[in-house]
Amino acid sequence: MSGINQLINQEVEVEISGKNLISGLLLDKGLDIIVIYTGNKFLYIPLLHIQHLKEKVVKEIVSEPPESLLMINEPEPISYRKILNHAKGQFIELFVTGNKSIHGYITSVLNDYIVFYSPVYKIIFISMQHIKWFTPYSNQLTPYTLGSKELPIVPASIPLARSFDEQLKKYEGQLIVLDLGDNPEKIGLLKNISNNIIELINANGQAIYWKFTHIKTANLP
Repeated sequence: MSGINQLINQEVEVEISGKNLISGLLLDKGLDIIVIYTGNKFLYIPLLHIQHLKEKVVKEIVSEPPESLLMINEPEPISYRKILNHAKGQFIELFVTGNKSIHGYITSVLNDYIVFYSPVYKIIFISMQHIKWFTPYSNQLTPYTLGSKELPIVPASIPLARSFDEQLKKYEGQLIVLDLGDNPEKIGLLKNISNNIIELINANGQAIYWKFTHIKTANLP
């Protein structure tokens, strides 16, 4: 994707894994992430999930984009990890699975996962390789119009491991929700994590085995 730089400041169409199509101005391209302005919001998209990108034939955006809350004024190229760290404490909307988004803010960025606080799901551990894109809120907006009392910006007061699998191993023997619980078979007692396999005991007492690298998020019920 070395030729993407020639499309900066041009309107492009991007296909994201999962057959999601996004169009907008390509504002920046970093080592492993791009920034798109759709006409009303900024999307930060890891290159990992881009299936293809091309210049859009019929242009639709006529207004100049405002300055993004997450833009970094440094001479070095932006990177996925640098943007995630820069976003800590700012309210963002984040997509990890299908068309479902999570609203809240990043509290920590570890080796291969982030810790995210959501007013709905509370503390969520999210694999970095499964984040499809994220977008910052404006300074005037917060999720669900909640105030600071209902949505305090405080780091998670829990011990954190450096890697996603080591963090989840801390919860062996406890109830856990995987991938936001959309699949009822991903809610249960975390029995064991070994050799890239998660053993989960469902509500009926049956053992379900999931490949760990396919797990996007985890949180306690």
